[in-house]
Amino acid sequence: MKKYDLLTKTELKIEKIFLHNANLTEIATQVAEILGLNRNEVLVVDYNDASLTLDILNTCVNAYGIVGKKRQLLNGLGRLPGVYVSAETSVYSDGMLGWIAMDQEPAVQALRRSEQMASEILQNISRRVMVFSTGTEVAQGQIEDTNTPAIAQHLSAAGYKVTQGETLKDDRLLIAAKLREVADYGGYGLIVTTGGVGAEDKDHTVEAIKELDSEAATPYICHFKIGTGRHVKDGIKIAVGQHNDTLIVALPGPNDEVMASLNILVEGLKAGLDKHLLAENLAANLRQILRKKTIHRHL
Repeated sequence: MKKYDLLTKTELKIEKIFLHNANLTEIATQVAEILGLNRNEVLVVDYNDASLTLDILNTCVNAYGIVGKKRQLLNGLGRLPGVYVSAETSVYSDGMLGWIAMDQEPAVQALRRSEQMASEILQNISRRVMVFSTGTEVAQGQIEDTNTPAIAQHLSAAGYKVTQGETLKDDRLLIAAKLREVADYGGYGLIVTTGGVGAEDKDHTVEAIKELDSEAATPYICHFKIGTGRHVKDGIKIAVGQHNDTLIVALPGPNDEVMASLNILVEGLKAGLDKHLLAENLAANLRQILRKKTIHRHL
C-alpha cells in the first residue's frame, strides 16, 4: 500500500473535546488503533481550553488508514471514560492528517486517481534516459563522440526517450555534481555514461558514481599491476549505481564495447535486475570481448 509523507505536518488537533480525569494513554491508544498506527506512534502533547493536540510520530502514513475517519475517531474517543464529544467536536490538521475530516468515499476515489497519476508519472520517468560521454579530448572536439548517438538510437528503438547530455571533462567532482543534478532534478530514470572507467589518473567516472552511491556495483573488467605503464589503479571497472530513483550506468569508452553492452543493458532493465546483477552481466560480456581482443593481438 502506498504511503504518504506528512512533510513535518504531524500535529492533529481535536477541538471542543472535553476531558475529566481522562487517561491520556488510553486516548493515544484509541487514536492509534483507529488510524492503523502503532501505539508508540501517537503522542498526546497538549490539552488546553477544550483543544486536544496529538503528534503522529510516524511521518509516513497509509492514507487509506486515515481518510474519512473523523466520525469513527470521535465515536471511539467518546466511549472512553472521562472523554466527552459532541456534534460540535471537530478534527483539524494543517497537512495530510486533515484527510481524516474528509468524506470517505470521494476522498478514497481521489486517492485512487492520484495513485494512478503517480504510477503513470513514475512509468514515464523510468523511460527517460540521459546520456553523457566523458573525456577532455571529446569535450575539446579532438575525438568524435560516436557513443552518445549510438546509445540514443539503440535505447530509442527500445522505447526509451533519450536526451543527449553535454560531454563531461575528466573531473571526479564535476562528474559527480552533474550526475547528482540530473538524478535529483532532471526526472530521469536512467543515466548512462561512457568513458572514464580505465586505470589511468584521468579516469574518474566510477569514483564519481561512488560519490553518489557508496554501495554501487563496480565489477572489474580486467586487472593491472599498479605502476605498469600509465596505470595508477589496479584495473578497469564499470559501475552501476543508484541515486534516489535514478539508475546510473558507467560503460567503457571504446565504441565496440559500448555497442556490445546495449542489448544486455536493455534486457537487464526490462527484467528489473538489481544493480549488482546488471553490473555483473555487463562486466562478464566485456571480459569476453577483452579476451578476444587479447587473443587476436597475439596471433
